[in-house]
Amino acid sequence: MHAEPNSVQDLQRRVQKLTSILEVAKAITAERDLDLLLPLIMTEAAKVVDADRCSLFILDRERKELWSKVAQGATAEIRVPVGKGIAGGVAQTGEVINLSDAYADPRFNRTIDLSTGYRTRTILCVPMRDAAGEVTGVIQALNKRGGTFTAEDEELLVALGAQAAVAIENALLHDEISRLFEGFVSASVVAIEQRDPSTAGHSGRVASLTVHLAQALEYSTCSVYAGTRFSHHDIQEIRYASLLHDFGKVGVREPVLVKAQKLYPEEVLLLRHRFELARKDRQLESYKHRLRSVAMLGYSALGEITVEENQRLEAALKELDDALEFVLACTRPSLLTEEGFERLTEIGELSFRDSRDQQHHLLAENEIRLLSIPRGTLSPTERKEIESHVTHTFRFLSQIPWTRALRRVPEIAYGHHEKLDGTGYPRAIRGDEIPLQSKLMAIADIYDALTASDRPYKKAVPHPVALDILSKEVAAGQLDKDLYAVFIEADVPRMAIKPK
Repeated sequence: MHAEPNSVQDLQRRVQKLTSILEVAKAITAERDLDLLLPLIMTEAAKVVDADRCSLFILDRERKELWSKVAQGATAEIRVPVGKGIAGGVAQTGEVINLSDAYADPRFNRTIDLSTGYRTRTILCVPMRDAAGEVTGVIQALNKRGGTFTAEDEELLVALGAQAAVAIENALLHDEISRLFEGFVSASVVAIEQRDPSTAGHSGRVASLTVHLAQALEYSTCSVYAGTRFSHHDIQEIRYASLLHDFGKVGVREPVLVKAQKLYPEEVLLLRHRFELARKDRQLESYKHRLRSVAMLGYSALGEITVEENQRLEAALKELDDALEFVLACTRPSLLTEEGFERLTEIGELSFRDSRDQQHHLLAENEIRLLSIPRGTLSPTERKEIESHVTHTFRFLSQIPWTRALRRVPEIAYGHHEKLDGTGYPRAIRGDEIPLQSKLMAIADIYDALTASDRPYKKAVPHPVALDILSKEVAAGQLDKDLYAVFIEADVPRMAIKPK
């Protein structure tokens, strides 16, 4: 016997709809952005059951409410108590509601129709259940095209609802993980900046500069990188690496991290005390000399002795005061000339005697070495300690179980102080060994370090001066010239750092 034509057509139509549900299931389970996922589910649900429109409500168990951003007629999130209305009833009982005449059912809320001008005739509302069978929300289809919703529509929408429940749960979990990462990164940045308040905002600005430079590559016309495009996940990876690039500073001793002068405050205080002792020693020697002179020449010569000795003492004390003033000037992060080094050596030869008549130099060899630092305030040992923050950052970030989309965060942060010519640190790698993202961050990091607000150890430089310094590093083969060209072409500083 042959099947009736209508039965064959119905079977074909059913197969097509089931196939459609499978395709829809693939699409919705692949989407992780809830704001994109919910409208997608609604569009496909309407197609599956031939509805004019659909709404989707997610169950908030704590508040015992249904909420939705994609409810029919709504322009903002709405909330419905569980047990109230059609959707609330389905959420409470877990049973399907299929109405052929909405206005004939007392549970139907006509308010939305009245406010939007829409006329609801038929309703099919089904529960969404997770893998454990728990109701997680409802899907509500309105106005079946060409009639009323059938038992087959109920079956299809329930099947789609089960797939939607899994997809929404995954999307919510993904959102929670994303917010967890954001919270962790934000807390880490706070920890960095609390160690060194003078650099507050640096991590955020570097991240903004780096991200804007990365995005500018796609539209560049003057670079070998023209058309290079980073995906959403790539940009997120760059942003996290930039925000956390200095996290390793938590492993650097705080006095070194915030060292504003070539000598630490306690060392400067000790130096001042030593010069005060030298002054007292000069005064004591002066009075001893007066007594010896009076003993030799007689009391009648006291006036002449006093005048002469006062002049000698005044000169001796002025020598000490001038020496101290010069030494204190040398503690600042300024470049010491050859003449300055010679002067320090001369001051180092000056001495005084303590209360036990032991002789001491005004400056120790180590102090002369520190005061002669040619650039900045750090000794070679301290500079190595500061540079170690990059390795600390890499080791710390490598302990984090990053997602596959973010797995290169440690590597990108690891390379932000490397130079194309191999003079960078900590690995002294060259050229293509350095990740492109790290090269982007290197430019951003240097620019912000130059232009940031005054710090204890340096003054901020104007934008043109900062660009001039960057240009010199490009010319020296340390920074990527093509990336720097995009940095200038796209005016990244203006785009990334908005005035407050």
